[in-house]
Amino acid sequence: MSNAVSLELIQTFKEKANSDKTTKLTRNAAVRNNVTELAMDWEHFRKIDHSFSEVITGEMPVTNQKSSGRCWGFAGQNLFRIYLGRKHNLKDFQFSQSYFMFWDKLEKSNYFLESILKTMEKHWNSRLVMHLLSNPIQDGGQWDMWVNLINKYGVVPQSEMPESFHSSKSMRMNRMITRKLREFAKQLRESNQKGVSDSDLQDMKNGMLESVYRMLTIHLGTPPSSFQWQVRGKDKNFNRFENLTPIKFFKDHVGLNLDEYVCLINCPMSDKEYKKVYTVEFLGNVIEGHSIRYLNVTSKMMKQAAIKSLQNDDPVWFGCDVSKHFHRDLGVMDMELFDYELFYGTEFGLDKAGRLEYGDSQMTHAMLFTGVDLNSKNEPVKWRVENSWGNKNGDKGYNIMSDSWFDEYNYEIVVHKNYLPDELVHIYETKEPVKLPPWDPMGALAR
Repeated sequence: MSNAVSLELIQTFKEKANSDKTTKLTRNAAVRNNVTELAMDWEHFRKIDHSFSEVITGEMPVTNQKSSGRCWGFAGQNLFRIYLGRKHNLKDFQFSQSYFMFWDKLEKSNYFLESILKTMEKHWNSRLVMHLLSNPIQDGGQWDMWVNLINKYGVVPQSEMPESFHSSKSMRMNRMITRKLREFAKQLRESNQKGVSDSDLQDMKNGMLESVYRMLTIHLGTPPSSFQWQVRGKDKNFNRFENLTPIKFFKDHVGLNLDEYVCLINCPMSDKEYKKVYTVEFLGNVIEGHSIRYLNVTSKMMKQAAIKSLQNDDPVWFGCDVSKHFHRDLGVMDMELFDYELFYGTEFGLDKAGRLEYGDSQMTHAMLFTGVDLNSKNEPVKWRVENSWGNKNGDKGYNIMSDSWFDEYNYEIVVHKNYLPDELVHIYETKEPVKLPPWDPMGALAR
């Protein structure tokens, strides 16, 4: 039997498609309309409801990351500003997103160059070196990378380092710095081959980082090292704080101990086990900071921890695959909102593990849970989500996630360890993590 696609076979495909009235109907509709609109199930569309039984206090107007992949930092800052807003009775506030972006890019550049120095024995076309070279300073990140930046650099108000053109539209900046980093990688590897000492290679690297710092300054501005902040709350009380540093601002006005938070993942892949800790090799930003650390648990365990946190008025950072079964304008993530099986006349049968193992899904976006809707049995029905795509969709930028969508496409949450059983906290804090290769799906960065 031939393994080619024969013209005769194509003719049978054509005859079957043209003779099927449903296929002709959906074709005629789809050629000029968006499939997500055509496949929408009316019974679920009409039940969209932005009311929730549990909502935290201190929600603020949503932020907008625009044409950048900084969702993980936006979600982190959106979490922080809730606590700052409660402390000072604020209606609205934003931290500087350019500030964390600047330091993340510089630290990622150093992390990349150090990774190049660690892999000198590998051929330039090895899978690992090619992976390192593919996207060394992309915008995306993970929770532990966020903690590293805050612990080292703190935060500043947006008024101290406003958004720039390239912070909001980062593609060109990333492209130009990436070109230099790849050039630097070649120089380091060639110098090593010529016998240049380790100390001299470090000196070379420091000169390279100076170039990156200059480029970041051109694109984003200069990060402040000290500043004054003044604010008037909803109660009209006015406060001024002088001689602040970014670290002091975080400690005094946000006050969270980020080392007490735990990152839970739900990864049912065949090569992963529940109640085990995982890390990802060659994934990070701050060399001396925390390595990536996940505790793999069931989706039910993740939900229980998230509900406890929200009921105690604490928002929850999370990472998911936002592009799946999501209507952006409506701001709804729902497994039942679209009937793709009816529309295409075929089933989509991959489960969560299969989607991860066969490249159909991974974590792509980080947001914030600020509420949950519980039924009479105290079971979650849907979740309230603060996104960072502006206020034009959903409920002024706040989205809905159905509970079934949580099971299928939510991959991680971050909660304070107080909301976890002692057994899980012990595992997370004491067990040596299993090392995953850099290209494992759990190495995906939220952007």
